[in-house]
Amino acid sequence: MATMPHRRRAREVAVQAIYLLDLHPEQSPAFVSRFLAGRLHGAALVAFAQSLVDGVVAHREEIDAALDAAAERWRVSRMAATDRAILRIATEELLHTAVPGPVAIDEAIELARRYGSADSPRFVAGVLGRLLADRTGAPAPA
Repeated sequence: MATMPHRRRAREVAVQAIYLLDLHPEQSPAFVSRFLAGRLHGAALVAFAQSLVDGVVAHREEIDAALDAAAERWRVSRMAATDRAILRIATEELLHTAVPGPVAIDEAIELARRYGSADSPRFVAGVLGRLLADRTGAPAPA
């Protein structure tokens, strides 16, 4: 199994691919696969990133509906494209993988720190915290 920093890199590249698809939805699945393979080393990391991208593409309506419900006073369509891509990847992990919720959220916050605005980490943490709380019945973070 890949170590956490390597999986973090795979998530980072998956976010880049989702961002690319958001801006250029006409891109083919083959183009996306080449994009991922060109930026990651190792079949396991490429497969992990590809599974995240494929999951977001397959579940986009469900993911966006969950994000709309969790993001108070925000619609997915109005979010910054970078934040939207990070949130979509993290929500795919929360809803459709075995990745523990806190891990998916922590990874998303790290990506928001690296790629988002100064407000992005807090925004991402709040939305994903509410989403996880809604799914688990736990209290949402303050």
